[in-house]
Amino acid sequence: MTESTRLETGEAAPSFTLVDQDGASVSLSDYAGQKVVVYFYPAAMTPGCTTQACDFRDNLSSLKSAGYQVLGLSKDAPAKLKKFRERDQVNFPLLSDEDLSAHRAYGAWGEKSLYGKTVTGVLRSTFVIDEAGKIELAWYNVKATGHVASLRKKLGLDA
Repeated sequence: MTESTRLETGEAAPSFTLVDQDGASVSLSDYAGQKVVVYFYPAAMTPGCTTQACDFRDNLSSLKSAGYQVLGLSKDAPAKLKKFRERDQVNFPLLSDEDLSAHRAYGAWGEKSLYGKTVTGVLRSTFVIDEAGKIELAWYNVKATGHVASLRKKLGLDA
């Protein structure tokens, strides 16, 4: 199965337990009762993914003050995530989903167009999960540049 089902607002967020950049297990359930932004990106240390991670990094304090935690997920190995985190001073957990189980559960793996060709890969996607573990926002095919500003607007944080 290459294409995964897209999630909709109000659905229960699929649970996951993955390892972070330091090899520690992190579960979505660790954040029960909190609002969480879970974003999927194609590859650590690539230009677009670096732009997006730095955007979250630079906005983390304002997101946290609004009650949101941030988790970045990719198919990269923990060692690569550790280098990415150190190189760019990423200040939130980066989780490794090498078997793509979370990507598939969230619909963040499937067909996309890349340089005019149809390929199967990571669909840059962002999910906001509410305190009850429900999808508050499911946003597929996001743009790396300006993403957090757009997300803040969707969440009503720039009022």
